[in-house]
Amino acid sequence: MIDISIELKNRLESALRDGDSDQAETMTKQLLDMGVEPFTIVEQILIPTLTKVGHDFQDSCIFLPELMMAGEAAQHVTALVDEATREAGQAAITKGTVVIGQAEGDVHDIGRNIVVTMLSSHGFKVIDLGHDVRASAFLDIAQREKANIVGLSALMTTTLPAVQRTVSLFSEVGIREGFKIIVGGSATNQEWAHQIGADGYAVDAPSAVELCMQLLGA
Repeated sequence: MIDISIELKNRLESALRDGDSDQAETMTKQLLDMGVEPFTIVEQILIPTLTKVGHDFQDSCIFLPELMMAGEAAQHVTALVDEATREAGQAAITKGTVVIGQAEGDVHDIGRNIVVTMLSSHGFKVIDLGHDVRASAFLDIAQREKANIVGLSALMTTTLPAVQRTVSLFSEVGIREGFKIIVGGSATNQEWAHQIGADGYAVDAPSAVELCMQLLGA
């Protein structure tokens, strides 16, 4: 295994923190061309840097635009790493599979998009169902993809019943114990998540990543 020089490591870290997608892509290509393993880039640079970015966001050291830019840069790195992994004939690097979407009736995307990017960059396989997703669709896709976690987002209070219906549906068909179900979005909170029987609540994208890692012991 080829070690990453401190200089190249620092340059990729800085590109990610600054949300410089072009530089992040250039540095990732350079490291891969040098023979650095994709897994090494993920574990030694991508995940630690994004974790720090997430903590800075939670501590209000950076704000949503910076978080989004860092997420976009990370998306470029993740795409290159995944491509290199496939070309090498290796199994995809994954900590688990997460099916995520907006509850039926909710048409918002931005917050969920950030969560999807950060989860992907942290080594999760993410199936993004988009917005206005029926309970039956969450159930069908979760079963088909053998998901570990189902993430439900609701930014509108009018869609909270749809979240509850989704959780209830998993119980009604007798497979609730086979999945961890988490909720998030401005219409939700920890108390409500507990009331409907969810396995966890995340207030923002960094919290969602931490919660998924805790639930899977990743």
